[in-house]
Amino acid sequence: MSENNRPHNEKLVHAYNQMMQRVRERLANAEKVAEPRLRQAVEAAEEKAVELGELTREEAIRIGEYLRRDLQDAGNYLASDEAQELKDWLHFDIELIETKLLEMFLSVADQAKLDMLDFEEDLAEATEYRTGEITGPGTLTCMDCGEVLHFHEPGHIPPCPKCRGTYYIRPSEESAE
Repeated sequence: MSENNRPHNEKLVHAYNQMMQRVRERLANAEKVAEPRLRQAVEAAEEKAVELGELTREEAIRIGEYLRRDLQDAGNYLASDEAQELKDWLHFDIELIETKLLEMFLSVADQAKLDMLDFEEDLAEATEYRTGEITGPGTLTCMDCGEVLHFHEPGHIPPCPKCRGTYYIRPSEESAE
């Protein structure tokens, strides 16, 4: 990654974390009045990021798509009959992840599990991850060569270090096919 892109990528990773926090807060606050849908919570987080000048509308929509994708993937896994522990889905030792980040991701993913019916048609499609996107914690496998990348926190998806491929999937999806 070039040094010119580093500040922009750090901005997007920070925005991913901020938007995840806002989705979690909105879901937690809404439980007292009425259960909001995940899509509405992510849209509100996008709007807030734009309103506060943290992101352009285009960037907020893109980060929102990444959040929905990761939450759908996590919720789909957690709702599956084959689900064991989240550490199996992440494919690395949970203790390597900061407790705060893990709790935030789990609280949203658990709520997302309840909202997965709204996304049923989206879940039927395979979830692809691409170079240049931001992803949450977990493991991605290069679709071209099988190289495995581990993300212990949200981060920018680089080209495959082995083959320079640009498309990835979660290992749990790969084994399900």
